[in-house]
Amino acid sequence: MPRTSAASDLIVFHLGRMDYTSALKLQRSVHARVANGEMPSTLLLLEHPHVYTLGRRGSDADILIGPERRAELGVEVEHVDRGGEVTYHGPGQLVGYPIINLKEWGGGPLKYVRALESMLIATLADLGIVAESENRPTGVWIDNAKIAAIGVRVSRGVTTHGFSLNVDPDLSYFEHIVPCGDPEAHVTSVADQGQADVDVASVVPIVARKFGVSLGRTVEWQQAEELQEWIGATATAGGGDR
Repeated sequence: MPRTSAASDLIVFHLGRMDYTSALKLQRSVHARVANGEMPSTLLLLEHPHVYTLGRRGSDADILIGPERRAELGVEVEHVDRGGEVTYHGPGQLVGYPIINLKEWGGGPLKYVRALESMLIATLADLGIVAESENRPTGVWIDNAKIAAIGVRVSRGVTTHGFSLNVDPDLSYFEHIVPCGDPEAHVTSVADQGQADVDVASVVPIVARKFGVSLGRTVEWQQAEELQEWIGATATAGGGDR
């Protein structure tokens, strides 16, 4: 299997665009290896094609359009085992799946979620955007609009699922759901905040760097081919790097 440097305790992969089902299968493969002590904590960064995902508190009624309209829009629906309600993933949105051994890290689920919020706020600050999470529902907000969503699962002391940051997605897809189960919730994006020249590729290295800082981890980038070696299976659909 690939080696990590002596100083590295978090490996990061940028995997390009991958369908949700493949990414979920990949998360589970990495989770098993991290939980068994066969792989360091890992951060997967990618984009999805259009998909609505329903967490454990989500309801089908939170999706406001039927199968025919969803087919017209090219959007799938997936029921998942993370926390939270319904959210949207799609092109232009950076999705992060950290598979973190919380016992090794030294914190519980709540501390971990707060670290994700801190990382996202710091990322946006680097882009000239002021955001917040204090006294808000889980996630990162600008005024009354959510710019980043968080939903996690912890099994065997290791996390799956994670966060999504709206960089420059088509925000109209959010109009067909009840985001976070709140009919009054609004969404925004980096582009919507006046940073139209920022794309997902330019945000990836910022997120990885801020993630390392928030968790107190040293970050090591690896290529998709090395992930295939770690898990012994095909890792990506689209590929990608820093």
